[in-house]
Amino acid sequence: MSEVPRKAVTRTAKLATLPLGFAGRATWGLGRRIGGASAELVGREVQQRTAEQLFKVLGELKGGAMKFGQALSVFESALPEELAGPYRAALTRLQEAAPPMPVATVRGLLAERLGEDWRDLFRSFDEEPAAAASIGQVHRAVWHDGRAVAVKVQYPGAGRALLGDLAQLGMVARVLGPVVPGIDIKPLVAELRARVAEELDYGLEAAAQQAHAEEFAGDPDVFVPRVVHQGPEVLVTEWVEGVPLAEVIASGTPEQRDRAGQLLAHFLFCGPARTGLLHADPHPGNFRLLPSAGEDGEEGWRLAVLDFGTVDRLPGGLPSIIGRSLRLGLAEEAEEVHASLRAEGFIREKVELDERAVLEFLRPMIEPAAVDEFGFTREWLRGQAARIADPRSPAHHLGRKLNLPPAYLLIHRVTLSTIGVLCQLGARVRLREELENWLPGFAADCPEGELPGFWAEEEAGAEEEAGAGDEGAE
Repeated sequence: MSEVPRKAVTRTAKLATLPLGFAGRATWGLGRRIGGASAELVGREVQQRTAEQLFKVLGELKGGAMKFGQALSVFESALPEELAGPYRAALTRLQEAAPPMPVATVRGLLAERLGEDWRDLFRSFDEEPAAAASIGQVHRAVWHDGRAVAVKVQYPGAGRALLGDLAQLGMVARVLGPVVPGIDIKPLVAELRARVAEELDYGLEAAAQQAHAEEFAGDPDVFVPRVVHQGPEVLVTEWVEGVPLAEVIASGTPEQRDRAGQLLAHFLFCGPARTGLLHADPHPGNFRLLPSAGEDGEEGWRLAVLDFGTVDRLPGGLPSIIGRSLRLGLAEEAEEVHASLRAEGFIREKVELDERAVLEFLRPMIEPAAVDEFGFTREWLRGQAARIADPRSPAHHLGRKLNLPPAYLLIHRVTLSTIGVLCQLGARVRLREELENWLPGFAADCPEGELPGFWAEEEAGAEEEAGAGDEGAE
């Protein structure tokens, strides 16, 4: 395959094989059962075949189809085990790999985008890709100054493919329900479409990544590789070794799982506070664990963060309404929680909801912040998903009446995705500690949603500097 399949009719036909294929396998399964095979055995075979086809179709198409698959992969923890099991391996593969472009295509693209003498920029260039993702693939190389680098090359036709796939997936979202049960697909696809232009612009990605790299330079917990060079549809950054998070999920030690989970939670909340940007693509393929030496000389781990193609710009950090509502909910202040949600548009003006019922709806969601350390598990997440998804549940009916303001769409998806990864890890996390340090409005000494932790220290430092300047003026 020389590039992303471009023709809309070809891509649409491939995407159509997902729901059609599911129907065909269901018929095949019925035939197997009539032939005497057990329902359990047939069910496992049907799910396995579905998972394999899902990976094959989405991986080959790349573009929006693969982006959709990557987004789904972090939610598999919420599915019942009998459904999630066969999908897990196939979807995890989407986080790290996809069928690559031929070598000749890569050479042609680099000559077109970096110039005919592009090889002079590198001491060496590995023509076999190290990783492939939704809109580009990554090659390992050595820059002309000796630095190991990652070269991300955008697939030709990726923009048109991305938009076309997401439009098509939006139209067949309801039909795809049986393929990925328990996930509300339509809002997910709509939100992905809204971010297409930014993800295709490697200039924006380079700026976001460099801002993080500079802010976290020398940080003991988080590492972000620096940008080395950026050209049209080519991005060169420092190379990062380390243990892929997908590998930690599959076979990591309890210590690695807990450390990775703590670092993920830390980065989710400290990133916006320190950079004004929210890394908005938290699937496991974008993280690595790096060995590091702690202050006491003992070996530890840092979190390497990759791929800043999708970010949310939050100049003031995460909105204080989130922290304030969490704090009020934990304090059982049902009336205050209701008022805060209504003021911010989560409860529409003409919608009447019982204040205690709203608090009961939110209570399990704020459970991880109620204790010093919380154990995230697939079972816990499945319970939460089932509670909201069950049409017979009061939580289901109340949830349908709540509103998600557009400004919170990406924050909501990133938070849910991160929780999904924490549950895949099965990590024990001191979430409350991170909230107190980084989330405006949550700490008890910030009752009006002002600056906690890091920001409070920054503000104090600024006041001291201003005071020193005033003294000098006198």
